[in-house]
Amino acid sequence: MSVSYRQPGVVLTDRRFTVPLDHANPSGETIELYAREAVASDRTGQNLPWLVYLQGGPGFGANRFIGRPAWLGRALKDYRVLLLDQRGTGASTPANRQTLPLRGGPAEQAAYLTHFRADAIVRDCEAIRPQVTGGAPWAVLGQSFGGFCTVAYLSLAPEGVSTALITGGLPSLDAHADDVYRAAYPRIERKVVAHYARYPQDVERARRIADHLLTHDVVLPNGYRLTVEAFQSLGILLGGGEGSHRLHFLLEDAFVRTPRGHELSDAFQEQVQGLLSYAGHPLYALVHEAIYGQDARPTDWSAERVRAEFPRFDAAKALAGDEPLLFTGESVHPWMFDCDPALRPLRETAELLAARTDWTPLYDPARLAANEVPAAAAVYHDDMYVDTGHALTTARAIRGLRTWVTDEFEHDGVRAGGPRVLDRLLALARDEA
Repeated sequence: MSVSYRQPGVVLTDRRFTVPLDHANPSGETIELYAREAVASDRTGQNLPWLVYLQGGPGFGANRFIGRPAWLGRALKDYRVLLLDQRGTGASTPANRQTLPLRGGPAEQAAYLTHFRADAIVRDCEAIRPQVTGGAPWAVLGQSFGGFCTVAYLSLAPEGVSTALITGGLPSLDAHADDVYRAAYPRIERKVVAHYARYPQDVERARRIADHLLTHDVVLPNGYRLTVEAFQSLGILLGGGEGSHRLHFLLEDAFVRTPRGHELSDAFQEQVQGLLSYAGHPLYALVHEAIYGQDARPTDWSAERVRAEFPRFDAAKALAGDEPLLFTGESVHPWMFDCDPALRPLRETAELLAARTDWTPLYDPARLAANEVPAAAAVYHDDMYVDTGHALTTARAIRGLRTWVTDEFEHDGVRAGGPRVLDRLLALARDEA
C-alpha cells in the first residue's frame, strides 16, 4: 500500500514494486524495488507527464531530498518525478555483507550480482512503467552511472522514453575497463596538480600524512585499516565542485600532539572513515568495474593493474624523493576488501566478479545510430569521473543527441547548478536552444 506525506512545496508517495531478479526468467525469483514519487503540492490533481530519475553510482539509492532543492524543484514545474532506488540500493532489496550470505557462498553471491548492471536496471524501469504512467513513455534523467543506464535504455527499450536527459554520464560504447582507467589516471593527476596549485601548503601536509601511514598501523574507529593507498583514494573528492576545498580543510588539522607524540587526530579519523567506508554503498565496490564488462575479457581488477603504468602514483617513490603525493580517484582496488570491514566478507565474491568472462553487451550502436528519442547531455569539460573524449565520441554515435559542453561545473553539476542545468538540457532536447 502506498503512503503519501508532505514536505515544503511537495507531496511525496512511497511506491513499491516486485520485479524478476532475472528478466530473462520472468517466472523465477523476484526482488522488490522502492521509489519515491514527488509532485508539486499545488499540482497534485493535475495529469502531469512523468520523469524517472536514475542516480549515479553504481550502488547509491536515489537522493533523499527535503522539499524541492537542486534540480528537483525545476523538474516539478513540468513533471511528476519518480526517484528510483535502483536494484540492490537504498530500500530496494539491498545487497550488502549482511544480506548477500542469504544467497549462499561467494559463487552464488557473484552469480546473483551479475543481475545488477545497467541492462537489468532498464528492464526494471520497463517493468514498472506501465504501473506508474499507465503505459505512456516517460522522460529519463540520468546522472553519472544513471546516464550509462539511460544510454542502455535508448539501446534496449527506446519506446519507453519520451525524452532522455544525461548529466555527466555518457559512457564509451565499446571501451574495456582498461581503456577507461588508462584515460582516467592522467585526468586525476591534472586534478591533483590543480589542487596543489590552489593550496600549495597541502603538498607537505599530504606527504606528512602519507609518511605517517607508511610507518604506523592506523585503524580507524570503525575498524577500517587506513593505509597510504586508502589515504590517496580521498582524491575522489576532487571530482566535485567543492571537492578541492573539502580536501584542503580535511588535511589542515590532521595531527594532534599526544603523550606518545604526534598522531592522527580523532576528528581527522572520524571524517576519513565517513569518506572511505563502503558500508552505505557496497555495490559500488562490487560491481564498479563490471559496469564496463561487455565481452569475454575479464575486468580483472583493471584500476589496480593500470595504475602500475603510472608510477607517479606510487606513494613510497614520491616520498623517497621530493615529488608531491598524488591522490587517486574513482576506482576500486582489491586492497579495499582487506581494509574496509563492510567489504571484507565479500572479498572472494569480488574476485569471482573480476574474473568473469561472460559479460554481455550493454549498448546497441546500430539502434543508437537510428535513435528517434529527443536527447540531450551535459558534458563537463574536464570531468574527473567520466572521460570527456569517450563521452563526446558516444554523443556523436547517438542520432539526434545534443550536447552542452561546459567547464562551469564539475561532475556534480546537476546538484550544484541543478535548475540551470536541467533548463539547458530540456531546451536542447526540445530544440529550443
